[in-house]
Amino acid sequence: MADEVDLIVDAWRRERPDLDVEPMHVLSRISRLADLLDERRAAAFVEHGLQRHEFDVLAALRRAGAPFELTAGELCAATHVTSGTMTSRLDRLVARKLVIRRADAADGRLVRVRLTAVGRRRVDAALAALLGCERELLDHLPAAGREQLAVALRRLLAAAG
Repeated sequence: MADEVDLIVDAWRRERPDLDVEPMHVLSRISRLADLLDERRAAAFVEHGLQRHEFDVLAALRRAGAPFELTAGELCAATHVTSGTMTSRLDRLVARKLVIRRADAADGRLVRVRLTAVGRRRVDAALAALLGCERELLDHLPAAGREQLAVALRRLLAAAG
């Protein structure tokens, strides 16, 4: 079963036989899947009134476990953003009552951020919708194939990182 990537690879082989275009078989498909996943994730998040970056912050807090609280610095590290970016994201999430922010009792220089009950319900619902979309996509592969793919992608990410 040929797909568009096969057609592109074949065309490059014809036009540039001097180049090894084999990586395109894997990486072009990963790129296309990434775009598809971004679209599906965005739809799952919008369905629950969230943008991707908002989900990222709420999900980091939710994964922290009870009391679902992290410092602003820990959130920056977990979501790979600067403190300035995190401040603006937190401002919006506080305004929407999805998180609360307060000074640390022991060290007033630290800002603690806690998921509210509303924020927890919102992120839990968005996660369930996201997993449903992702499961639907992966259902096209047998369980053994999913495991092999996860192992191969883990190796690829480790090599790239």
